Amino acid sequence: MYNPFVRYDAGRSTAKTTALSLPFFEDFDGYDIIPDTTRWTGRQVYVNNTMCYNPVSRGCATFDALSQYGMPYDTTNPYITRYADSLTSKSIDLSSYNPGDSLYLSFVYQPGGNGFLPDRYDSLMLYFKPRTGAVWKKVWGISDTVNHDFFQAMIPVTDTSFFHADFQFRFVNKASIGINDDIWNVDYIQLAAGRNRNDTMINDVAFVQDPSPLLGDYTSMPYRQYIAASGSERAVSIGSAIRNNFTTAQSTSGTGFIATDNSGSVLTTASTGSKTIGGRSTTTVSTGTYSATPSAGINDRISFGHTFWMNPVSGDNHRNNDTITGSQVFDNYLAYDDGTAEMSYYLNLFPTLPGKLAIEHHLNKPDTLRGVAIYFGRQVPTASYKYVSLMVYESIAYGGSTTDKVLYQLDNQQPRYRDTINHFWIYKFDKPVLLPAGTFYIGTTQPALSGSDSLYFGLDRNRKTGNHAYFNVLNVWNASTVDGAIMIRPLLGQDIIPSSVEELSHTENTFKVYPNPASATLQVAIRLQRAAVYSILDIAGKTVATGTLQPDEPAVDISYLQPGSYVLTVSPANQVPLTTHFQKL
Repeated sequence: MYNPFVRYDAGRSTAKTTALSLPFFEDFDGYDIIPDTTRWTGRQVYVNNTMCYNPVSRGCATFDALSQYGMPYDTTNPYITRYADSLTSKSIDLSSYNPGDSLYLSFVYQPGGNGFLPDRYDSLMLYFKPRTGAVWKKVWGISDTVNHDFFQAMIPVTDTSFFHADFQFRFVNKASIGINDDIWNVDYIQLAAGRNRNDTMINDVAFVQDPSPLLGDYTSMPYRQYIAASGSERAVSIGSAIRNNFTTAQSTSGTGFIATDNSGSVLTTASTGSKTIGGRSTTTVSTGTYSATPSAGINDRISFGHTFWMNPVSGDNHRNNDTITGSQVFDNYLAYDDGTAEMSYYLNLFPTLPGKLAIEHHLNKPDTLRGVAIYFGRQVPTASYKYVSLMVYESIAYGGSTTDKVLYQLDNQQPRYRDTINHFWIYKFDKPVLLPAGTFYIGTTQPALSGSDSLYFGLDRNRKTGNHAYFNVLNVWNASTVDGAIMIRPLLGQDIIPSSVEELSHTENTFKVYPNPASATLQVAIRLQRAAVYSILDIAGKTVATGTLQPDEPAVDISYLQPGSYVLTVSPANQVPLTTHFQKL
């Protein structure tokens, strides 16, 4: 999974916070991409509603091989397995409890989901924090290489060392860097007293699927293109899905839908009726689409809010997920994707032939093509030194056409990455391309003998209809059979501002440590203009040392550390932190 979002740390507070009390519950039902700071410390996991498959409720926390800045935890070595993401609770006061109170921590977990499966060397682990000064204890772990629905784990809290005022628990995953990205999804975390190992019921009826788009094929397009043929562009219906986690059938007394415009004005409402849902099963809810004219101009960015809701079900323990909200965006691009990449797509090139990719699009009226936005997936080692040509075709030699009709070609472009909310890099054409109404293709060409066969493009796996994608690796175009949308978007209309090299977080900086393993001193190969702060974390995610690297002396004393595995993070001024793994002898 190539995370489309970046969660920057706004700084840590040194003030002592009040410990939480039981019961502790987390459903990840918010719409922020970082964990709720009232319950969790740190920002490494990605909170989302796209990575999970057959979820128990809206939202989950995803563990992968990328840091909170969207960077691989090791940027140079794709063949290592190391500790990666962690999720740590805030302090919980257990000082008034004892083993006789029957405390259990439960959660549901899923390997892979809509992303890549972990391999046999990867795992998801759970640690508990004993009394102050003691080493965190591993209480649970799993290695699983089969994609399946969420499983539930029940962990008893029985060790007397856990019953103190500063108890915490921490999930950690181990990932194979650069292999398959090793997705683990975690949800529905509960810690409470008076439970037992058979207390596995989740008494909750919850929305689990984001509202589908108003559009039938595209997920987004310019509003002027939409109104030129709104009847054919609209979907038949807008839908969502509801999961009943009770073991018995449950009925809602009513469900409904509401759409609003940019200003919050209501565009339409609909009753979608009551629903009876079988035990531990999922049903769909839908309504017809609607026609509306926004107050904004047809060339402006326009967003319609879509919300499904249901009346509470008797005995439902959690009501926040009784509504679910999404949006229909009209902007200056054409998109089949929803802006999130669960996997990556790449071409296996024949060594002496170029590799071509083309995505089919249509226009309802003439327009001006200004450039293209591409979501390149992170890979190890970086692909930023490779080259690619950006292509615009009137047609390709497929389905009756005998030749490729090229309208525009921009050569010598390099894959770039943005540590921003959408990770697309914007390439501006050196001249606008005037397009008539009808079909055209946006694509890329990777040159022969370039070693570019592993160039990764973001792949939105949640798209269920046709992907409109074609590839050519043996001088013949073929329709792609891969499910999902390849994240390449044509940019239309008014002039655009391209992404610039200056926007790159300096994560392409050379960053290596040697010798590795080391016993006394760790040399750090990094280009520094000024002093940089570093920190060393143990495998449980605890900071064991901090210090400063000088530009003329980039070395770290590790002689005092116990033998084992550690993580070194260097934070150059005004740059994204860099992270790597080392072994202390």
